[in-house]
Amino acid sequence: MLIVATRRVLNDSLARNSLLIMATTVANGGLGYLYWMLAARALPQPQIGTATALISAATAISMAANLGAGHMFIQRLPGSAPDAWSRIVSGGLAAGCAATAALAAAGAVLVPMVAVNFGFLAGPVGATALICAAVAVTATTLLDNVYVAHRAGHGMFVRNLLLAGGKILALIAILATGAQSAGAVVLSWTLPILLVSVATMTAGLSRLRPGVRLRLAGLAGELPHLRAALTGHHLINLTQAGPAALLPVLVTAVLGPGANAHFYLAWMTASMLFMVSPAVSSALYAERTNAARVGLRRAALVVLSMVGGPAALLLIAGDRILGLFSAGYAAEGGLLLQILVLAALPDAVTNLAVAHWRSRGEFRLCRRVNAVRAVSCLCLAWLLLPGAGVTGAGVAWLAGQTAGALLVGAVVLSSRKESR
Repeated sequence: MLIVATRRVLNDSLARNSLLIMATTVANGGLGYLYWMLAARALPQPQIGTATALISAATAISMAANLGAGHMFIQRLPGSAPDAWSRIVSGGLAAGCAATAALAAAGAVLVPMVAVNFGFLAGPVGATALICAAVAVTATTLLDNVYVAHRAGHGMFVRNLLLAGGKILALIAILATGAQSAGAVVLSWTLPILLVSVATMTAGLSRLRPGVRLRLAGLAGELPHLRAALTGHHLINLTQAGPAALLPVLVTAVLGPGANAHFYLAWMTASMLFMVSPAVSSALYAERTNAARVGLRRAALVVLSMVGGPAALLLIAGDRILGLFSAGYAAEGGLLLQILVLAALPDAVTNLAVAHWRSRGEFRLCRRVNAVRAVSCLCLAWLLLPGAGVTGAGVAWLAGQTAGALLVGAVVLSSRKESR
């Protein structure tokens, strides 16, 4: 029976690539958990809070500045000739990384002016760290989407395994030198991403698509496509993933880096659930751009099979898992983690619906649904954080995801009434 089931998965492109994307998530989550456990035990909480705040800011900046090139890759790369493929990837990477560096440089100047808790960004060291971390996130995110476009989840799994393992080795090596600062954590987190991304661009892409070569020539011809990606895919991505990137930033701005350490570790633990539906949604979109007939129900079953067990484990034993960092993290983040776990179901409903509508070209509907959950989440977080602490961020996240799922249900019911 196991052999038969395995063969079915291998022959099912959606399930196979979803599982490979999820294997990447599990590897990143498990090794990332080990990474932060080592960091939390080696450094005091304020240093961890500062490091996680900078990484959160870099992630938010990358999300805002990558121009939607990743989903443009998924849409345009299948079937492209080597010359066109090279131009598409080169243009997306160059534009995304350049825009990220520019926005990060501006953020390093402006953010400390409006949020005193981000004062550590002021000065050349903080600015350089933010720029490098943000560019690293953009580069690796876009490269992952290249592999998703080709339904080559195995390649993405290998490169992310090297990346996650490299972070742990870099952290151990840097801590062994006696460095005990937030900068040491940020360096160990950023450097492996940059190195693996460079290795992917110089050697990995040519193995994925023989005959291609990244180059800067002819990139002007990609500008119209990047503008289309900006107004289409990028706005959808921003409203979909923006709240997840901004919540740790809001926690830091309102409550300070110390509170963000408690929030970030609970958030990172729950993120193994929040990565499932986006992974399956990306695989669903890639299948349909490769002219495969894939039903939404099958994608939903894949998500449910992957989320159910881990969600039950986190609900039952989440506080004990957080206790592996320290008793303080369990005490402050236990209830928050349970609330975040409950949000996984409405989050999955909305993500799959958006992937379905995106594959049909209904970009305006995607933006509206995502905007509802983004605005609901961020506004509630701003209102609840001062009084409820980090738990307020979890309540805001759950409310935003629920609002998005309810709107999806309303759209589906309205469509059924119109079709009768």
